[in-house]
Amino acid sequence: MTDQRHMIRLDKKPQLFSFRVAGLIFQDNHLLVQRGVDDCYWALPGGRAEIGESSEQTIIREMQEEIDRTVKIERLLWTVESFFSYEGYKAHELGFYYLLQVERALPFHTDEIVHRVIDGPAEVLFRWVPATEAAFKAFDIRPAFLGRSMGRLPERVEHLIVDEGEPRS
Repeated sequence: MTDQRHMIRLDKKPQLFSFRVAGLIFQDNHLLVQRGVDDCYWALPGGRAEIGESSEQTIIREMQEEIDRTVKIERLLWTVESFFSYEGYKAHELGFYYLLQVERALPFHTDEIVHRVIDGPAEVLFRWVPATEAAFKAFDIRPAFLGRSMGRLPERVEHLIVDEGEPRS
């Protein structure tokens, strides 16, 4: 058995495939989001699955690594096949989105960064934003299509195929 870890990501520029798992964490009608310090958009916290790791194991590991918290999975909300353009790539992402509960709350401020972490070569920032479609647009939270579901999460798992086309400027 090997101790090596391999993220599920196939980089064949200009094509890119990634298996990403993300979590929705809510507090006071706000959603936790993250972004790299050099990025211009926000995303849901999470990361790439590793070979031999279930999506549930991935989200638990990622939350421990990124926000230093143990999470409880409430339920899987969406499985998503996303197609989009990103930094010269035509990307294809398989995503799993879980509703999570955090055992120990993060600081809560509506207008400032509440957590920072170094993840590989990048610094990642975390903040709370209103859990609304308008906030998804205002903060450029990706994937953008999830903004329409804020306030009415699915009761059962939904499978979506989303083509976000060319990148927004």
